[in-house]
Amino acid sequence: MRIVVLTGAGISAESGVRTFRAADGLWEEHRLEDVATPEAFDRQPSLVHRFYDARRAQLRTVVPNAAHEALARLEQRLGDDLLLVTQNIDDLHERAGSTRVLHMHGELNSALCRACRGRSRWDGPLGDFPPCPRCGVMELRPDVVWFGEIPYGMDRIEEAISEADLFVSIGTSGAVYPAAGFVQVARAYGARTLELNLEPSDGSGWFHEARHDRATTLVPAWVDEVVP
Repeated sequence: MRIVVLTGAGISAESGVRTFRAADGLWEEHRLEDVATPEAFDRQPSLVHRFYDARRAQLRTVVPNAAHEALARLEQRLGDDLLLVTQNIDDLHERAGSTRVLHMHGELNSALCRACRGRSRWDGPLGDFPPCPRCGVMELRPDVVWFGEIPYGMDRIEEAISEADLFVSIGTSGAVYPAAGFVQVARAYGARTLELNLEPSDGSGWFHEARHDRATTLVPAWVDEVVP
């Protein structure tokens, strides 16, 4: 069985990672327009760096949970027949043991050079404007896909969905595109679709089946069904 899994903020929230958007429309007390657009970085690079430096530092205080670990176990059994696509910019999937992870929205532990476009692993602060390890120019920014930018790996994602027998969405709002449209793509290609979410997502009606509870409850139980 070939499976594509999409994960969102809900799977990492149970590890203590703050979700992207709060009910008041703010992200850690910042407007998204101030920290999550290329224009914001052009206007106030120090503010944007300070924001993401804090998020990067927070990663060291959290650990993967049972849902991350269950998906790593699923990969051990399915190998190349599983692609794990995540909207999350944390590294909890990798720390749980997953290796076939596609970060469509980038990664906190990576820096992108605006001069040479090189991507470098990065686990420290960027707010002191260090030089790029590749070209030496001091033009590093968070390697995060901001609003108005194209997500990573879209061709690979669509190819995997087109070949999948099952598409599973875990912990997503169903409100952020293009990821919110993956379920429709999967159905168009003939895949079964399953939602595992704390509550119905905005796109819940597109799924053949939807189960609603905590990710740490639903995901291990589902993995046990697939690879008992």
